Amino acid sequence: MSDTSPAIEIKGLTKTYKASRKSPAKEALKGVDLVVPRGSIFGLLGPNGAGKSTLINILAGLVTKSSGSAKICGYDIAQQTRQARASIGVVPQEIAMDVFFTPYQALELQAGYYGVPKSERRSDEILHALGLFDKRDAYVRQLSGGMKRRLLIGKALVHNPPVLILDEPTAGVDIELRRQLWDYVVELHKRGTTIILTTHYLEEAETLCDRIAIIHQGEVVANDDKDTMLSRLDKRTLVITPTTPITALPKTLSGLDAQINDKGVISINYRSGTDSITDMLAKVKAAGLSITDLKTEEPDLEDVFMSLTYDSGT
Repeated sequence: MSDTSPAIEIKGLTKTYKASRKSPAKEALKGVDLVVPRGSIFGLLGPNGAGKSTLINILAGLVTKSSGSAKICGYDIAQQTRQARASIGVVPQEIAMDVFFTPYQALELQAGYYGVPKSERRSDEILHALGLFDKRDAYVRQLSGGMKRRLLIGKALVHNPPVLILDEPTAGVDIELRRQLWDYVVELHKRGTTIILTTHYLEEAETLCDRIAIIHQGEVVANDDKDTMLSRLDKRTLVITPTTPITALPKTLSGLDAQINDKGVISINYRSGTDSITDMLAKVKAAGLSITDLKTEEPDLEDVFMSLTYDSGT
């Protein structure tokens, strides 16, 4: 296929899981439209149950779509299944692998599944790149959780796919390993691999992605370049606890987005890119308030998703 085709192109994709004795039918995807540009690092964010995993599993061929279409590097997943699956590597969220293989054997076996000739396999190269070469001949059961997660990435790379999906790859991973993983992801991207990342960590999306889409209740509620998206998420709250609880906001704070709760604690919403905490504190001081505690709060992704969902009218 032409290199000008998008890495992923999804139109009207739906998925409804049939009802069972234990649960009613569930509409997991509701007509998703999404284009992932080739060569990008694309963030796919959303709360648990939003439909991210269903979308990924459809692309990976693990779940059958109900309707709509999806293409990977121009290959339709329903009409050109073999080419589509060869164009994608998926690193799942769950760590699942045969613990009685060595890392080298696991990569060789995975390469065999994809029909990679022995002369073209890169098992040792991948193990080196992921910092696992010294564990090449150890049993997988002897690896730490972080090492197993790195091996999952290696298994997704054995057939050198142009598109790599990372589904919550740093969940439960320590900070040092997270940095190592992202360094390798950046290196893969420099080599031309398109990366699709699902994560609950906003800082990861901010650092790595050039475009971000947010999915909520089976629908894409926002899709924009990183800078535009982050400007929408640039909301902070300054929480001020006066030494003596107050019952009404001082007049000096009337021009701010400020509220007071039943315990006399003041919350001021602001945008870090445009508003000055120094100016806000000066207005608090001008009101003659003595402060016991002061902190800033950032919205978690659930807050962001609900805000965007509300804005989208769903």
